[in-house]
Amino acid sequence: MPPLGGLAREPRGFATALLLLTPLPAVLYVAAMIGDLFYGSRFLGTDPVKAGEHALGEWSLRLLLATLAITPLRRITGWNWLAKHRRSLGLYAFAYVALHLLTWTLLDVQLLISEFVGWADVQKDLLKRPYITIGMLAFLLMLPLAITSTKAMIARLGKRWRVLHRLVYGIAVLGVVHFFMAVKKDIREPLVYAAVLALLLGWRVREARRSRLQRASAPTPA
Repeated sequence: MPPLGGLAREPRGFATALLLLTPLPAVLYVAAMIGDLFYGSRFLGTDPVKAGEHALGEWSLRLLLATLAITPLRRITGWNWLAKHRRSLGLYAFAYVALHLLTWTLLDVQLLISEFVGWADVQKDLLKRPYITIGMLAFLLMLPLAITSTKAMIARLGKRWRVLHRLVYGIAVLGVVHFFMAVKKDIREPLVYAAVLALLLGWRVREARRSRLQRASAPTPA
């Protein structure tokens, strides 16, 4: 089957657009938080730290789901050139998670402002708010994926790299659960992310089952 829309090759400017547009929300939200906190603007409402923190977390989840959607999109559309952008999307997702975490530690609980109050607030949040523990676990699981995303590490790990990077599915589940528990009341948006993730996981399970059946039905060599 020919590629959808005849796009056998990557459209000109696609990589540049991806490079410029993917970090744009982070730049805008960080700038808005700085403006609201230090220059009296009101871009993010009455609680700019919480608004920016939540927005960065949502964008990390969107990019994570976009990373998982690359392979299904390739199979459906025939746009095999999408594969080379999967790693960069995953790294952007990690960067957004890191910014989300930094916003929480530096601006929300203000960890570095007071050695005692900051750490006490962190401990309280981790013990009384399980969704923060889940978010921390997702971040810690993303660390080895980010570290091993260089070409040198991919070559060094070989087949083990693919096995390690299957953690991304568990990370996505933790991210959706973290978001679901964090919003508390209005769960419509987390449900959308959960539905998208369920579709992506369902597709992968179906493909894995189909691959096993094909191998089982393949004639054995004489």
